This record gives sequence, C-alpha cells and structure tokens, in this order.
Amino acid sequence: QVQVAESGGGLVQAGESLRLSCTVHGNVFHINAMAWYRQTPGKQRELVADITAGDALNYVDSVKGRFAISRANTTNTVYLQMNRLKPEDTGVYYCRVPLGYGVYWGQGTQVTVSS
Repeated sequence: QVQVAESGGGLVQAGESLRLSCTVHGNVFHINAMAWYRQTPGKQRELVADITAGDALNYVDSVKGRFAISRANTTNTVYLQMNRLKPEDTGVYYCRVPLGYGVYWGQGTQVTVSS
C-alpha cells in the first residue's frame, strides 16, 4: 500500500517563506520524477515544479527564482522551498508521484499568502 503525505502549508504574509514536504510511504523501491502541483478555485491544477531521479529541474515561469524543488531519495521525500511568496501563490499544493503501477497524489496542503 503506497501513501503520499504532504505537510508544511500555512498562512503567511507576502514576502515570507514556507517549505513543503512530501513523503512516499510503502514498499517503493525506485521513484523517478516527483512533482508539486497547485490548484486555486476556478482554475485547473497546474504544475509548479518537478524533479527527475537524475535531479533535472523544471519550474513554471511564475515561480522561477523564488521556489526550489529538491529530493531526498533515502527517505522518498520531495521538498518545495518557497521564498518571496506572493498572494497569487495561494492555493492547495499537491505532490504527484508516478510509479510503475500508477500515479499517486497526496491529499494536498493549503498555502495562503496574505497581502
């Protein structure tokens, strides 16, 4: 049984930082790419950042230079360091983990940035 658990969301003011964590639990032997998505009301879920097993990085333009994705393979964890947060970063952030037998999503963690 595979479970994906996110943590680290919260309410912050514009300009502050948050660090999200996502850990994959269960009998998982190899994880290729891991990604963070976010969803805001009325919009489709969008890719924020992803990282491959070889540490190739990809970011949506709106977060480049402010967010940093990283991973710890020994604990099957992916992080999203979010700096200089803006109100438009507000949303529910989800971790996505594709495995050989399916794609797994976490339950989401709320990030709210006040102006």
